[in-house]
Amino acid sequence: MSIVTVTILWLRRDLRLADNPALAAALSEGDPVVPAFCLDRRLLTGRHASAARTRFLLDCLRDLDRSLRDRGSGLVMREGLPERELAQLARELGARSVHASGDVGPFARRRDERVRGAVGDAGAELVLHPGLFAVDDPASILTGAGRPYTVFTPYYRSWLRAPRREVIPAPDRLPALPSRVRRRKGRIPALERIGLACAPLAGKSAVRGGERAARARVEAFLSDGLREYGARRDLLDAGPTSRLSPYLHLGCISPRELEARLGHDAAAEELRRQLCWRDFYAQVLRAFPANVRSEYQRRYRGTIRWSRARRRFDAWCEGRTGYPLVDASMRQLQREGWIHNRCRLVVGSFLTKDLGIDWRWGERWFMQMLIDGDEANNNGNWQWIASVGVDPQSPGRRIYNPALQQARLDPDGAFVRRHVPELAGVPADFLAEPWTMPRAVQDAARCIIGRDYPAPIVDHATARREAIARYAAAR
Repeated sequence: MSIVTVTILWLRRDLRLADNPALAAALSEGDPVVPAFCLDRRLLTGRHASAARTRFLLDCLRDLDRSLRDRGSGLVMREGLPERELAQLARELGARSVHASGDVGPFARRRDERVRGAVGDAGAELVLHPGLFAVDDPASILTGAGRPYTVFTPYYRSWLRAPRREVIPAPDRLPALPSRVRRRKGRIPALERIGLACAPLAGKSAVRGGERAARARVEAFLSDGLREYGARRDLLDAGPTSRLSPYLHLGCISPRELEARLGHDAAAEELRRQLCWRDFYAQVLRAFPANVRSEYQRRYRGTIRWSRARRRFDAWCEGRTGYPLVDASMRQLQREGWIHNRCRLVVGSFLTKDLGIDWRWGERWFMQMLIDGDEANNNGNWQWIASVGVDPQSPGRRIYNPALQQARLDPDGAFVRRHVPELAGVPADFLAEPWTMPRAVQDAARCIIGRDYPAPIVDHATARREAIARYAAAR
């Protein structure tokens, strides 16, 4: 009797069937393919635990399982350490290979090495493929001196010239799961069984996860939003944003396919540039894995006297700083699990520069709240706005005045009024700085500063001077 061997497809942040090089490679071997996902509690309940993001992940897995079943297969679920679960699965099935999409973070790379050894002992080989980024390997783009890029613009120029692979269509049919796998396929658990719980998200980010939802969002954005993206994308309430970041993070849509569908007008180039930022921060984390814990710039490691003011940090988290744009952004984050990139920079500047609080506190809070929380992007952005990371400018260049930013990003005040209803009756002339309202205007607006809405917890002009002095002393 001949022994039927199988190939395992280990899915991680590539939860799709279209343009999935690891899936295509697994199918090319000619053996039955067993798609598997391991729920690793080190990720689900560890340093970057997030109930909202995990709920989105489970949604993506349900959609993926449905797509696999529609094509004759199914998603095999295992809970535990991947090195143990995949090795056991490989041993049970006589697998010759385990195919997966390569990632860049230090945890992911250590995990791959453990899995490589474990499945090797079981007689299988771990084979890694591209698929998580627009270019196959963001870290392969190097300077003329052969070093990693630490400034975005020259990286972007080189990235535009890098070769691209062809987009791979989704398979129409997939091999059936072996009967011995179907009998113990495993189930996608409820969020509560994992030990996580959170209130339902509201607003535009209360969307279903998965490849179907991602593709519908892409179609809607390319047909209706892209043409105005370049000119209006910074407007918080009326500007066109793609809202694709959660789907890109978990690979429900391929960055390579998304880029391939773009044209070459100004709006398309602006979105292409945003895809490059993902690749840029991925190669930064690949080259400098210590960034997950410490500042990229050595001169600031342990030298900045960060504040540990817990009450001020809590006020920032809860949207009670007295600065309307900051508060609206932070309340939207709690309500929707997402905020505009410009808001991320404004609130990051406020935390690290105005309040002088350690950027790592903000980074952890964002990873807890964001459904698109991505280690490389989140870490890169926080270090960038805190002036301790790559692509450096002087700290003073990255201190954002919340009132001026509000005038630019929310000129009609619709965003602030929607998320901070206490300010609904405040006249437009005072909306960015409501503490400047005369008492009679406060009475008429039914918004008494210090009672109905907080007074500013810091003076921005004073905080700016103190921040510049703090960085100068650290150097």
